[in-house]
Amino acid sequence: MSRHSTTSPSVSVEPPRFDRPEVEIRSSPRRKKTGSAHWSGSRIVVQIPARLRGRERVVFVDELVERLLTQRPQNAAGDAALEDRARELATIYNDDVMPSSVRWVNNQQARWASCSPASREIRVSSRLRQCPEWVIDAVLVHELAHLQEADHSPAFYEIAGRYPRQHECELFLEGYALGLGLRIEETDVDDGGV
Repeated sequence: MSRHSTTSPSVSVEPPRFDRPEVEIRSSPRRKKTGSAHWSGSRIVVQIPARLRGRERVVFVDELVERLLTQRPQNAAGDAALEDRARELATIYNDDVMPSSVRWVNNQQARWASCSPASREIRVSSRLRQCPEWVIDAVLVHELAHLQEADHSPAFYEIAGRYPRQHECELFLEGYALGLGLRIEETDVDDGGV
């Protein structure tokens, strides 16, 4: 066996779960004791010693991932970044119909987001900060569609459905809610919440 192959890292990927995003695990013989974790786009990259196996490896990876999620949620960007993203999505999917404001909120107990068509305000549950960016994008497009169609009419679904992963997002959020033990209400037609 060549020297190069014994020092090359081994890479495996764990699919996303309800409580964390996709995790790429890089195990390296060069690492002896320590590990590290960092964000790379919407996935977490964990670097660990190659000697770790079985349960010890699982616990080591889980601790690094949990520490990273606790220190800085994936979507730690503030309201300005969320609003900027919503405006980009409005240009692409919502005929340039813009919200007056978009912000993270902590008081969304029974829905992921809501839109007030009269004031054009969109509020997104801070619980979604841990979700992949494409899920947040799908929720934003759904809420943006309420700026044109307040209820869940066929015209509303035509607009919201322009985002290609809308159905996939619904499935993701059903599983995410189940994993968090949340009971998310059906959407209230009057104020456009998801």
